[in-house]
Parts: sequence; C-alpha cells; structure tokens
Amino acid sequence: MSSSLVEPQFLAGDGNFPEFTDLPMPLAPSPRSLPSRHRSQLRSRLRNHFGLMLFTACGWLCATATADDWPEFRGPSGQGVATATALPLELNVDQAAWKCAIPGRGWSSPSVSHGRVFVTTAVESEDDKSLSLRLVCVSATSGELLFDKELFRHEAVKIHKKNSHASPTPIVRDGVVYAHFGPHGTAAVTVAGEPVWSNDQLNYSPVHGNGGSPILVEDLLIFSADGAANPEIVALSIHDGSVKWRTPRGTEAKKKFSFTTPLAIPAAGGAMLAISPGSDRLSAVDCRTGAEAWFVNYTGYSVIPRPVHGHGLVFFSTSYDSPQVMAVAVGGKGDVTDSHVRWTLDKGAPHTPSMILRGDELYMVSDRGIASCVDARTGELHWRERLGGNFSASPTLAGDRIYFFSEEGKCSVVAADKQYKLLASSDLKEPTLASPAVLDRALIVRTSEHLYRFE
Repeated sequence: MSSSLVEPQFLAGDGNFPEFTDLPMPLAPSPRSLPSRHRSQLRSRLRNHFGLMLFTACGWLCATATADDWPEFRGPSGQGVATATALPLELNVDQAAWKCAIPGRGWSSPSVSHGRVFVTTAVESEDDKSLSLRLVCVSATSGELLFDKELFRHEAVKIHKKNSHASPTPIVRDGVVYAHFGPHGTAAVTVAGEPVWSNDQLNYSPVHGNGGSPILVEDLLIFSADGAANPEIVALSIHDGSVKWRTPRGTEAKKKFSFTTPLAIPAAGGAMLAISPGSDRLSAVDCRTGAEAWFVNYTGYSVIPRPVHGHGLVFFSTSYDSPQVMAVAVGGKGDVTDSHVRWTLDKGAPHTPSMILRGDELYMVSDRGIASCVDARTGELHWRERLGGNFSASPTLAGDRIYFFSEEGKCSVVAADKQYKLLASSDLKEPTLASPAVLDRALIVRTSEHLYRFE
C-alpha cells in the first residue's frame, strides 16, 4: 500500500469558495516605520489575526458540504431521496444549463459536494492492454472541467458488456473524495485533486468487473469485496487507507460474486450496522468491528441493488437468476431467516436498480422496464405498469415525483402515488446506466459520453 499523507486543500476563486484576498486585513502603518520592538509586536498580531481569518475561512469551506449536496451513491440518505422539490419535469439536452464531455468510459454515478461534481472513468491505452483509472471533477455551476486525474493504472481485465471499469460511485466528506475501483484500488484525494492516500493491495478475482460503491461511517470506508472466491466485507481507515477489519460472507453460495453497496442503519446502543446483501446471504455487520450481528439466507447471486430502510424493515432484492424482493425486520441475533422475513415479492423485482421508499409505498422498476408500487408494510400491490426500455440506473425521488432513467436514455417521471400517473417523458439521446444526482433545483445526469445539468 502506498501512502502519502497531506492535509486537505481547497481551491479558492472558482466561483464557489471565498478568495482569501477578499477577507478583511487589519489596518496598520508600514512595519519599517516603527521601532524594532514595535515591529515584532505588530508581526505577532498580524500572524494571530491572519491565523484566525484562515481558521474561519477553512471552517466556512468545510461547512459548504451541506445536506443540499449529493455526496454519495443515491444521495445523502443513500436511498435515492432528494429534498429538492422544484426539479425540471422535462429534460431537453439542447436546453441543458451545461454539458461536459467525459473522457473514457465509466458508469459511476455523479457525486456533488463543495460546488463540484465528481465521477470516475477508465481510459484505455492505445494498445488496449492497460487502463488509466481516473477521477474527473467538473464545476457544478459552469460545467467546466476542473481536473482529470489518474489514480491507478491497471491491466485491462474482462468485464460484462454492460459494465465499465469505473462503476463504483465516489463518496465525499470533509473536503476529501474517496474513489473506489473494486480490486484495482481505492484512493483518497482532496476536492482540489491533491493525493491523500491510496491502497491497491486488496486484490481479488472479479467476475464481470467492479460495481459496488463504498460508504462512510465515522472514520471507516466500508465496501463489499465479492469476487469469484472468498467474498467479504471490508473496512479501511479514512486517515491512511489501512485495513481495519475484514468480515467473510460465511456463505457457501455456488456463485459468490455480487456488486452491492451497503446501507448503514442505527442499531441498539448507539451502534451502526452495515446492511450488505451478497450471494445467498444478507449480513448486518457492526460498522466499528465488522462483527456480524444477524443475517438472512436466500437463493440469489450477482446481487446489485442497494437496500432501503424504513418502518423497522430492510427491503432488498436477491437479483439473479430469479429476483425476489424481501422485507426483513431489523434486529435479532444470528440467523433470522425464519423469524424476521415479513413478506416477499417475485413479480416485477429488479436485478439491478435499487428501490424507493416514500411513506408507506415502496417503488421499484425491473431491468425489463416494469415499474411497480407496493405497500411497504405488507407487499400488497398498488400498481404495475410498463415504462418501456431496459433499466440499470436506480430511480430518484424528489417531492411527489420519481425519476426513472432507462439504459436507452429515456427519462420517465412518474407520480409518487398509489395511482399510476406518467407525468413526463424525455429523451437524452445517449445511453445511461448511471443514477442521477440532485443539487438545488437541478438534476446532474451522466450519459455514455457527457455530464449534463438540467434546471
């Protein structure tokens, strides 16, 4: 593991942060016109005054990462719910607020913090034998490309035709961006692009490439590492990238690979549990120690959707081959399969997109474009309708609207209601498998070649 620690740095003057030169400076006579004793006192006072201003400015900069940001996969809650209520109903690529070309290929979803949009991408070498794994940063205000930085270079490996070598979504906190590329490495850089640490020692044999995104809990970066053999959940220190714990899946699944993103939920005693589905088993592990608190068994592999949580239940899909949505009561100890499963649903279950929970309704879309709304407490069906197309991106809720993006680039906006109502339909004219980010009154959308801001 390589490690080169630096303090997080922030860029001033890009339209998002205050210029230090704009901060008020104390009025004073020229030091050279004073006696030496007074000059020494003045220098000390100026240093103290500037130090206070710098501390105040840095505190303001850190405070700009607010709840209005979209700092990880599926937003601040990790469940695809936005606080914004004035997003555009129709998306016209010719009238976007801005459009920025993204080099290479990647299906990581955009994360937004400190007025910046972050995505990862993979750029092939001219001989197609190696890949440059990169972090790209774009101004959320103007769409200007701020930096495009290589984090790792790796030999190209075989992946699924729908996947990319840069599918996990970056996560941002306190001015640091954590970019994850599955078995090819994890790196931390500042929002200005300066390296903090990198770790490329967690090698395992991927199947179909990488996919699951990391989460942040206290001072740990937690993610699944479910390859062809020895699947596990891993936690790294956010300070230096060192491994803090590794928890084996404890399953004998025939096909062990999966691609899920954990969801952290509160547990008794102030602990946090990482809810992490994998092949044949969902595990609830203590985020601090990695100890498995409880688990549920099922039949399924290549599990992709991120769980959602509410009403004391965790909702997730078992993915391949025949997906099933399961609602499991939180709590218990050890194997709770027989005691805590509240309901299951076979028809319309997603292989890939995560679900949306709003009030008592659970919304989902299957990979083949069948959208459904069911009662979250009972699994009773309210409606099921065909949107058309194929789906990998997870839906996003904003107010009383749900935004669904098909792989073909069609955006369907559906009312979040017990009665089905299609509110609008738009064509992005490019494929998309990434989930959108929300910022203020805007949607940040990644297609196969571009980032867009729609207002």
